Amino acid sequence: MKTEPDTHPHDDSPGTGDQQPPENDWLPIREVARITGVNAVTLRAWERRYGLIVPLRTSKGHRLFSVEHVQRIHDILTWLNRGVAVSQIKQLLDTPAALREPVTNDWHVLRLKLMQAIGQLAERQLDETLNQAMSLYPPRTLCEQLLMPLLAELEQRWRGQFGAQMERAFFYSWLRSKFGARVYHNNRQLRGAPLLLINHSDLPLEPHLWLIAWLISSADCPVEVFDWPLPAGELALAVEHLQARGVLLYSSKTIDLKHLLKLLTNVGGPKLMAGPAVCIHHAELSAKTSEIADLFLAEDPLSAHQALVQRGLI
Repeated sequence: MKTEPDTHPHDDSPGTGDQQPPENDWLPIREVARITGVNAVTLRAWERRYGLIVPLRTSKGHRLFSVEHVQRIHDILTWLNRGVAVSQIKQLLDTPAALREPVTNDWHVLRLKLMQAIGQLAERQLDETLNQAMSLYPPRTLCEQLLMPLLAELEQRWRGQFGAQMERAFFYSWLRSKFGARVYHNNRQLRGAPLLLINHSDLPLEPHLWLIAWLISSADCPVEVFDWPLPAGELALAVEHLQARGVLLYSSKTIDLKHLLKLLTNVGGPKLMAGPAVCIHHAELSAKTSEIADLFLAEDPLSAHQALVQRGLI
């Protein structure tokens, strides 16, 4: 069975396993990452830091995973999606249900750390806290449990607060740079037609647009982000030049539905409208899905990601 090394600059030394199991029974880390949606860096961190998974090691240091390992990873994701911190999951997996002690939710603590860093304009603290979380949690879990609740809490905090615009400009600029760099790095590793994402709000720095871009590129789909609206005609031109597999328009405010119809009329392929604009114009947009071929709707980054998965675009 051929596998590529999954070693990492900060990885442990290879384990003691030196036998090559049957090809049909064991999977390399890249295949496990593809099946479960948990990247290799996170799988290594779960092993090294928490002992959540203990794969077999070959004499060359390759990690090999069984079907039972894959099921355990899915069980871990189930607990993560219930809001349990990764540090507490081993106890839950290894202890019979009747003997389990109550667990605490660490997501709130993480959000407080991030909010404190934003209030102090502490970029290094913000970066270090999120980097640590990114190494331990899959992108979708991180969006659902940490980043989207954080953005909602910040919006509440910024209502009428002195210094709100300063915090907003600082955090949104940082978030765009952070996830823009992640998307750029992911794109460099990928081939194939990109998904075109467009900020249709006419507002600078839409944070949820960049969360969507990160989720999509983390699912091994190239992404091109235009952080500004395009006029009718030029969207079709951009799709043609990029040979895009589909288009996602994001808007957090009201939109001109006649303009949207004109914008999308000559654009072939799947088209997704996402963001709060979908809630604002839900009835009208639902009617437009019969007028515009391959148009579908999503209200937030998670539902957008799910819709794209269901339609085989990522």
